[in-house]
Amino acid sequence: MFTLAIEDNFSSAHQLRAYQGKCENLHGHNWKIILKVKGEKLNNIGLLIDFKDLKQILKKILNNLDHQNINTIYPFDKLNPSSENIAKYIFEQVEKIILQTFPEIEVDSVTVWESNTSRCTYTK
Repeated sequence: MFTLAIEDNFSSAHQLRAYQGKCENLHGHNWKIILKVKGEKLNNIGLLIDFKDLKQILKKILNNLDHQNINTIYPFDKLNPSSENIAKYIFEQVEKIILQTFPEIEVDSVTVWESNTSRCTYTK
């Protein structure tokens, strides 16, 4: 089994609904995202997937969140934009694209860092 990982980032604001504390106020983060995919079969040149292709897939998802108030973007207009929910959302969005274009590859995990010391990892 091969596991590939890439990193990217975006900046955005959010506020946690029903949170008892400062995070209920609108505030921003410089989010760092780590995407891991896995698979067993390499292509004819010995790659699971080209890093360039994987980066383009992740960037497509992150561009929708970058420099936005996440609370105004579906599904976070209703769903609380916690690190946990953001990690799951990114995972599911990447998984849709991967299943359509690279069905032999699985999304392994998405880790969302909201600060240098706080992160959440979502796996299926």
